[in-house]
Amino acid sequence: MTEENTTPKTEATTTPVVKAAPKVTADAPKVSADKRTTGKDTNHANRRGGAGKGRRGRKPREPKEFEESIIQIDRVTRVTKGGRQLRFRVSVVIGDQKGRVGYGIGKSSEVMSGVQKAIAEAKRNIITVPIFEDTIPHAVNYKFKASKVFLLPAPEGKGVIAGGAVRKVLELAGIKNVLSKMHCSRNKLNSVYATMECLKSLQNRPPYKVKTEEAVEENKAEEVKGEKPEAPKKEAPAKKVTSKKKDA
Repeated sequence: MTEENTTPKTEATTTPVVKAAPKVTADAPKVSADKRTTGKDTNHANRRGGAGKGRRGRKPREPKEFEESIIQIDRVTRVTKGGRQLRFRVSVVIGDQKGRVGYGIGKSSEVMSGVQKAIAEAKRNIITVPIFEDTIPHAVNYKFKASKVFLLPAPEGKGVIAGGAVRKVLELAGIKNVLSKMHCSRNKLNSVYATMECLKSLQNRPPYKVKTEEAVEENKAEEVKGEKPEAPKKEAPAKKVTSKKKDA
């Protein structure tokens, strides 16, 4: 008897051959001549609404006619049967720095709507301020309730010598050289009202010229040379002739 080989035959292990994926050669994106030269893609700008028009075709903002400055924001609480009602009082000064200035107060339950109301009222209360050589023509003072404001003209280069609410009003009016003094109450609302009344009462006339040291020296030099112009002679008033009546 022949012994049979009981060991199982091992099948030949063959590794499956995986085919490589075909290489896809994508065409290089075409670059326009404008992008090569300027570095900007004009097609991209055209898709966004055209070059030079801005994003989404927004229009440029127009410059404001008046500049705004908030003087004070007060929180006012009113107690009623239903509870407390909270509101805001906003005081605003506006001006174009060219001689026009206004002041207004707005009340609302929200600050932004109060500011809008104050600006609308300030535009209705615009006044024109006479300005000569960046200063006021003459000295002026005014008293409003418990506040007193005194304004004086100043030479060029002096600046705005003021503080608080008075300074904001003068700067928005376009006055660059002025002296000021506040007396008694320093309440902001009263100070603004007093300053506005001072500017209203200014006369539209040039300021008086003050003799400077240079002018005095020139007059002395002319007197030494004998070139001083002769002053006009005053004529004596004519005498009235009265006739005396002889007694009969």
